[in-house]
Amino acid sequence: MRFIYRLVFALSLALGVSAQSFAQGLIRDAEAEIMMERYADPLIQAAGLNPDSVDLYLIGDMEFNAFVTGGQNIFMHTGAIVIADQPIEIKGVLAHEIGHIDGAHLARFGDASRGALATMAMTVGLGLAAALAGEGGAGAAIMASGSQFATLDMLRYTRAQEAAADQAAANYLEATGQSGRGLVATFERFRYQEVMSRQRQMEYFRSHPLSADRIGALRRSVDNSPYVDVTDTPEEVDELRRVQAKIIGFMVPPAQTFNRYPDSDTSVPARYARSVAYFKRGDLDHARAELQTLMDEEPENPFFRELEGQMLYESGFIAESIAPYERAVELMPDSPLLRIGLATSLIAAGSTEQLESAKAHLRFALTEEPENSLGWYQLSIAHQALGEQALAELATAERAFSVGNNVEAYQFATRAHESLESGTPAWVRAAELKAVAQPSPDEIREWNRNQRQRQPLAPSRGLR
Repeated sequence: MRFIYRLVFALSLALGVSAQSFAQGLIRDAEAEIMMERYADPLIQAAGLNPDSVDLYLIGDMEFNAFVTGGQNIFMHTGAIVIADQPIEIKGVLAHEIGHIDGAHLARFGDASRGALATMAMTVGLGLAAALAGEGGAGAAIMASGSQFATLDMLRYTRAQEAAADQAAANYLEATGQSGRGLVATFERFRYQEVMSRQRQMEYFRSHPLSADRIGALRRSVDNSPYVDVTDTPEEVDELRRVQAKIIGFMVPPAQTFNRYPDSDTSVPARYARSVAYFKRGDLDHARAELQTLMDEEPENPFFRELEGQMLYESGFIAESIAPYERAVELMPDSPLLRIGLATSLIAAGSTEQLESAKAHLRFALTEEPENSLGWYQLSIAHQALGEQALAELATAERAFSVGNNVEAYQFATRAHESLESGTPAWVRAAELKAVAQPSPDEIREWNRNQRQRQPLAPSRGLR
């Protein structure tokens, strides 16, 4: 399973903020993604699918929801993670959504679903354009409508498809030696949704019709599995509690976090959540003090170091943020997100040596995630700061291409190609981008229209 910044319809949360930032919209977090990959990949393989071809996107929304769009793209709200009592519940929901992918249920909506996808693309594309233009708040607000994705008619499944996805989920869980009780428990927890009016139902149950008969059939299937009594390991439960605490710390007001995790609770998740809540409240000293207790107990935990780096960076202590980010990368060198976080601090620090180091980290990250628009943006800044104008333009072309903006990708690739040394790898890549990003007349007209909207005409100098 892949986590990437680009959706098939050009959606991203490249808001110029930390890779760990949580806001309503798409989020990226290395710790949460590792957990979700561990849950999802075996289930995807059990369905006969390639994990590298299935993308999972986390939406920063505390309502319970999960859905599939655009082929093999799974969306899950952070609320579905926080509400879960045990990992097997999240695994069950993932297995169910994979069942929809395997059954090609969405594709059966035909032209109607394609039209809805086009509308969705236009909406989130506007949010992305605002974000990349520097209007982070506006971009987040527009993309916050992502919580409305599941209300579209194209995301509504029939009861027959729901039953088929349930059975498929039970089969995947059994094939991987896991219990399906988590999915049953999730449905039973929200069983009351069946009798609610549509306006009061959660988004998930508007698009996934629930019934007592459906729960009963699923329970019978699960009870017949030889793995029905298999439970999550203590390590899995602890991992989930930490991720839940981090999400709560970032997603809810600090007062609510402190109420849920009072000082009397000295568990790791509680201190984790309080550290984030103090940070959000602007109390860096208390945030770091809580976090330090965690780092003293687990000095090899890269996510605690990453959080310290983020706190320092976003509080304006750029130079001090580098060391914790460096330690995080030392502890988990294969993480693109940690590398991008470190590179962002190094670029902000700004020395020639730091800029060169940032470029190396970004090249590694972009090899792993070539569609990471934030990584390309940071690389363009590094090249620009070093006076490498043509390479900065090439990185800008890559960023535009990664979010589906063929017009700007073609423009910047053309500039780079004209300036780069002939025959070099960068020159070849610029030529490739020119070829693949050649915009259509419709794309050029749409781009020109958007540019006019973003740049209003000067006031008239005529009659007064």
